[in-house]
Amino acid sequence: MTVAVETRETAIHGDRVSLLRVLGPAHVWALGVGIVLVGEFTGWNFAADKGGALAALIVCWIVGLLYTSVAMIDSEVTSTVAAAGGQYAQAKHIVGPLMAFNVALFLVFAYTMLEVSDAILLGDTIVAKAGVEGLTHNSFIAATIVVLAWLNYRGVLMTLNVNFIITAVAYVSIVILFFSVSPWTQGAVLKLNELVTPGNALPYGWIGVIAAFQFGIWYYLGIEGTTQAAEEVRSPARSLPYGTMAGMITLLIAAAMTWYVCASLMPWEYLGITYYPLWDAGKLTGSPLLENLLFIATLLAALASANGCINDAARAWFSLGRDRYLPSWFSAVHPKYRTPYRSILFLLPIALAFAFIADLNQAITFSILSGVLQYTFMSINIMMFRKKWPLGSIRRGYTHPFHPLPAIVLFCLCVVTFFAIFLGFGSQLIAMVAFYFLISLWFHFYRYKFVRRGDQFTMPWPKPQGY
Repeated sequence: MTVAVETRETAIHGDRVSLLRVLGPAHVWALGVGIVLVGEFTGWNFAADKGGALAALIVCWIVGLLYTSVAMIDSEVTSTVAAAGGQYAQAKHIVGPLMAFNVALFLVFAYTMLEVSDAILLGDTIVAKAGVEGLTHNSFIAATIVVLAWLNYRGVLMTLNVNFIITAVAYVSIVILFFSVSPWTQGAVLKLNELVTPGNALPYGWIGVIAAFQFGIWYYLGIEGTTQAAEEVRSPARSLPYGTMAGMITLLIAAAMTWYVCASLMPWEYLGITYYPLWDAGKLTGSPLLENLLFIATLLAALASANGCINDAARAWFSLGRDRYLPSWFSAVHPKYRTPYRSILFLLPIALAFAFIADLNQAITFSILSGVLQYTFMSINIMMFRKKWPLGSIRRGYTHPFHPLPAIVLFCLCVVTFFAIFLGFGSQLIAMVAFYFLISLWFHFYRYKFVRRGDQFTMPWPKPQGY
């Protein structure tokens, strides 16, 4: 039996149309891993260009610690504040409207720009495989974004069922590649000892390791997207922690296998500039079967990521409309498909516009910065959450261990990542921070008056001061 969660009355129709609780832990896993896995097929390897192959491995594990902290904190707060919008819903209950508005924007731009990066990657991969003179990626980008938006329009259960299948296939391809290159016999296929030597392990020293943090984020960027479907999960207290932590473990294993194979087949100078590290690794094995498998898997990973990003960005935008941070027109839920269809349709042309005017590096950087801003908030958010509602004062779906250590680790690593982004894209970092500052002023002086702060506190807890 399907249980529906009632939303507020829609501004246009006045009838109560609700999102549906239809998702389980496997769907949460598919949403989180599906968004992230494309980072194993491209993106992470640019860390090698910043600091060498060994730097890419170091940041793989250090950034893995950052995202493990994210997953632990997110699992506690979201399984307790189980509402659409994920980190936005957390911010509006724990911090306040201005922080919530900014967090929602971080989410929307992080996922929309990641969707753009995925579409560009998919189009470029098809063009590279086709090898047809004059063929451009534009038509493939447009088709990808439009078709996936239509899929999301038609329903979350179908969307994430598709994501589960294509994510599993893409992940299995990495496992097959790993076991096909005799990973326990260096020298047979893999040449790690020859390619990563004491002389080139860290060609730019430790400053190169710090610079590599920017693209090390790509190993795991988006795992926090599991929380965006909190209002559509059957059992948030069970499904969100299990799905998120299982997804994080899955990604740690995939990241380690990916680095080992790619660094053992390609010199760091080439690894750091290619857009297709795993596909190139498949080519270098000399097996046409592996080459074609990794080509298909690259496309599937890009599709799964873009699909999940559309889902998550639309939920964040929908939540802003439902709480009147934006016009309530965006809060409409489709009467048949039970999806935030207006938010999906509104973000569609924005994604298309960015896909045609931005290059892959710019899109990736925009997504990374928005994500890191959000993670910095999370470290503050969990401190406030534990202070306002100590353990035992309210019922939690999950309680993460070692508090406050994960929050401290998360905050410190976010600071390092900001510095890394400044080293590579300083002007873009300043421009984006200025953008978020100006949009915050717009919200404070114009939109805040429409917010009904007391109404948006929907949890059955003692209200903190100010509500």
